Amino acid sequence: MSGETPVSDPYFPGHGDPRYRVHRYELSLDYRPGPNRLAGSARISAIAGRAPLAEFHLDLAAFRLGKVLVDGRQPRYTHRGGKLRIRPAKPLRAGAAFTVEVHWSGNPKPVNSPWGGLGWEELSDGALVASQPTGAPSWFPCNDRPDDKAAYHISLTVPSPYTVVIGGRLLTRTTKSSTTTWVYEQAAPTPSYLLGLSIGVYQTVLLGDPGLGGVPQSAYVPVPLLSEFSRDFARQPQMMRFFEELFGAYPFGEYAVVVADEDFDVPVEAQGLSLFGANHVDGTRSWERLVAHELAHQWFGNSVTIAAWRDIWLNEGFAKYAEWLWSERSGGRTTQELAAAAHRELSVLPQDLVLADPGRKSLFDDRVYERGGLTVHAVRCALGDEAFFRMVRDWVSAHRHGVVGTEAFMAHVARYAPAARPVDQLMTAWLRRGPLPPLPVVGNGGAGDGGPNGTPAAGGAAGAGILHRRRE
Repeated sequence: MSGETPVSDPYFPGHGDPRYRVHRYELSLDYRPGPNRLAGSARISAIAGRAPLAEFHLDLAAFRLGKVLVDGRQPRYTHRGGKLRIRPAKPLRAGAAFTVEVHWSGNPKPVNSPWGGLGWEELSDGALVASQPTGAPSWFPCNDRPDDKAAYHISLTVPSPYTVVIGGRLLTRTTKSSTTTWVYEQAAPTPSYLLGLSIGVYQTVLLGDPGLGGVPQSAYVPVPLLSEFSRDFARQPQMMRFFEELFGAYPFGEYAVVVADEDFDVPVEAQGLSLFGANHVDGTRSWERLVAHELAHQWFGNSVTIAAWRDIWLNEGFAKYAEWLWSERSGGRTTQELAAAAHRELSVLPQDLVLADPGRKSLFDDRVYERGGLTVHAVRCALGDEAFFRMVRDWVSAHRHGVVGTEAFMAHVARYAPAARPVDQLMTAWLRRGPLPPLPVVGNGGAGDGGPNGTPAAGGAAGAGILHRRRE
């Protein structure tokens, strides 16, 4: 993908500017929860594309602008309709590095979308950011496209009773008088929509035993929910080790979860961070599948990121399948049982969704998730366990911190299929056509009868080889 000339995303042609790429964002922010007042400055380090830049755009909601500079000089600019259009004093040379400085202030609010408000949301006592797919401009100027991944350095000052959680490593926390400044660094390449943030009154919880090594995991939880949380998320450290076994090393330096003191329709993933609602914590592990789903996104969606929104099944299909893998590993229903249940549900729904290009209106349709999981299962049944999990680990490793698309995935899978049983037709049926293919069944004449070297196949009577464990 890196050798191709970027173009506007057909689902969101008004977002992002393909004529340049951002290398690093440095954000300095001050937020007051009472009046919901945000003041910020951004220093954006970018590189022009293959053509000179007489003008370029940043995405930014309707804030009041202060200073705007390009390489230290004042440009001409306009700010309307969520677009900051900038004309440098001199056109930028093709391939030239340049910096943009923007100062803004105002009352942040979600940006409108077909799925409701996105981005910065004021809570009853604090705030959070959940930007997928186009909410990032609700709080900072950015090149809002999933394939423009950059590093972030963020300083955020809030009243001292509040905790600030941002995906990445906490560098410093400095208290002066009644305010505290939290400084985070996200060094891994991150698209703007995956920059997550939460401001609230939380108790910090460490998950797992730090003395045992492994990925540092922390949680930020309202005090009244601590007891329920301690049971609902108790198995996350085992889940992390299991996913590392299946998918390869966790791709970031740390992982955090936040439970907001409000209800959410669904949890939201961000880079190195997942945000849950209070309704997802009940002390009975009712929502453990979502704990697995959001954790799996750190590999599928966050490290390995789609270049265009039409390929969202690559994010959601693998995260859905991770739910099924964890269910079987933890003593619940097997992957085959869950695949069969999903197939039954899809079989009575309209058969007009093309998974590899579902259309903007169907971006978050349940069929994308369920059919995506079934597609991953179909590939596993065709390849067998040994080849399938090797394929997945190689996919994650080869595209770590990069961007991908469906075509690249199909080509990757084909390299792991036996010469006598190519998977091109199978993947075309699942990804490029609307009608639902038959349920993938282990032992139905494909490589799924058993992986190479005698590895048990998915959903077999004895369990799925690498997945089979006693109930925990």
